[in-house]
Amino acid sequence: MGWYDRKVRRVRDLSCGDTRIYLELEVRRVECRDCGKVKREQLDFLADNPLYTKRFAYYVGRRCRQATIKDVAKELALDWHTVKALEMQYMQAQLARAGTPAPRVIGIDEISIRKGHTYRIVVSDLIRGRPIWFGGEDRSEASMSAFYAWLGARKSSRLRLAVMDMWKPFRLATQAHAPQAAILFDKFHIMRHLGEALDTIRKREYARLSGRDRRYIKGQKYTLLSRRENLTLDGKRALKALLAANKRLNTAYVLKESFGQLWSYEREGWARRFFENWRASLKWQRLEPYEKFAAMIDRHWDGIAAYCRPENKVSLGFVEGLNNKIRVIQRRAYGLHNEDYLRLKVLTCMLPAL
Repeated sequence: MGWYDRKVRRVRDLSCGDTRIYLELEVRRVECRDCGKVKREQLDFLADNPLYTKRFAYYVGRRCRQATIKDVAKELALDWHTVKALEMQYMQAQLARAGTPAPRVIGIDEISIRKGHTYRIVVSDLIRGRPIWFGGEDRSEASMSAFYAWLGARKSSRLRLAVMDMWKPFRLATQAHAPQAAILFDKFHIMRHLGEALDTIRKREYARLSGRDRRYIKGQKYTLLSRRENLTLDGKRALKALLAANKRLNTAYVLKESFGQLWSYEREGWARRFFENWRASLKWQRLEPYEKFAAMIDRHWDGIAAYCRPENKVSLGFVEGLNNKIRVIQRRAYGLHNEDYLRLKVLTCMLPAL
């Protein structure tokens, strides 16, 4: 290596309100004696884009956690693509600081990245409360197996619990690659199935009735599906009128509300007794969707009863909360077409700022 020359470069360092701060750097260039090319001196405090410092790149990354790329670009008088590149460097630095994951309890779910049933799998570390893997081609067993290949056989053998919905490919892949891990079916997905059964009953009652009898049911889908304590005063009044007017919906609503008690038991025998009593109460009620739901619970009982064991008491709301956060990210950007960028957004959405 031999010195070639020195070049003064103006580098953007920070923004303070309307004031833009720049640094005047003397960057040395060297001539490589082996290849004959002239190369720029590497400076640790510069971003991947040498016109900006790392401090400025991290400032841009922090702003993008609360605002869209378009808004940040307008605020800082930068090109849209420049802001995106600086934010991606910031997110990669976040992942590097977080380190390599070695989870003991994982949560598995899929997200839709575009219309047409295009899915990707998201796996989270439920103890540390952060997503650790985003990938796959769909929600098949092969895509789920790709996660365990990425995690490695040694770390897969240390998993003790996998929380998922009742999607069969997820269960089969987990049993094949981490047979020692207990499988727990997510409460929120199970209650979603029960809510869908209740909505089917509501639709059938609306079709069965005619005239003025329909007025209590029309437009009350979310009133019926919501928990009573989450309703407004007007919602509680509408729910009371609906349940008083329709006996079958009243029975279905009470059964739906009571089913949540299943996750409060600390012994599997008590939980099973509660479920059998709940299932017996469906007799003569003519609630066919509930009977199908009960049969589904019976088929997947082992993955539900696993929550009764003390070592499996984990927060089941994290996966659902993460899904909501991902949907907010997608809506704020009006859809994300760059999958690498979406992957970084998902994997860093729960990490602390740099």
